[in-house]
Amino acid sequence: MTSQPPVSPGRIVAIGGAEDKTSDLEILKRVFDLAPEANAEVAVIATASSIPDEVLPDYQAAFERLGASRVHTLDIQDRQQAADDATLRLINQSGVIFFTGGDQLRLTNVIGGSAVLNAIRERLMAGAVVAGTSAGAAAMPGTMIYDGAAADALRKGAVNMTFGLGFVDGLVIDSHFLERGRFSRLMQIGATNPEHLGVGLGEDAGVIVHPNRVLEAIGPGHVIIIDSRDLASSNIADLSMGEPIAIENMILHAMVSGHGFDIEARRYLVADALDALLEESR
Repeated sequence: MTSQPPVSPGRIVAIGGAEDKTSDLEILKRVFDLAPEANAEVAVIATASSIPDEVLPDYQAAFERLGASRVHTLDIQDRQQAADDATLRLINQSGVIFFTGGDQLRLTNVIGGSAVLNAIRERLMAGAVVAGTSAGAAAMPGTMIYDGAAADALRKGAVNMTFGLGFVDGLVIDSHFLERGRFSRLMQIGATNPEHLGVGLGEDAGVIVHPNRVLEAIGPGHVIIIDSRDLASSNIADLSMGEPIAIENMILHAMVSGHGFDIEARRYLVADALDALLEESR
């Protein structure tokens, strides 16, 4: 008997929202192309959405147009449905698992700790791609941002954090980032825990998280990186709730499609450097 080669873990794709679903499908095509070879089934999970009947047909049409053999539209509304055997079977046979936008706290409440979440994690380790847009992107890390004012979030307590779905550690992801002026939200998070890298996704923009923990920017929009690891000082620990935060030496990068960022090395990667690093990991 010959042993099978080990399966490479799949990719995670986080999208900032408002991605094109009707014309060039640039980002959704990248998501679909990352699926394991010979597995063209897609599961779309609309748990976060308050309007699943409107959202699911759009994604079904988009992925069918891209060549999906089957698109499973999963409107998982409660924790009982998140343990359903039929739903688990559809997850287990899909090469792409996609979370729609909506409310990330609803998403984590319904599927956190569930059989569906465990199945998705197993599919990711087996090579499937796990993607999400807007709330579906924000929920992907182990630490998740939710709510919080965009206009003046540099006041202690203005941003809410909780546990996410745990697909990737060391990141905090915010969506609709430029369009809704959310810079100060990730700046406060960087001040509270400088080890976490802030990833702000503009609309119609996203990042692929490769298994070697290299980010690759995709789509026509911007991806903003807020790196606080070399923070010199902040007054946040000494403040009362609502008081303004001071931050010294926070680093910001703006990435475009084809550029990347090495999470562990905290290094910006122009196109040639990104290609070389990804080639080394293959």
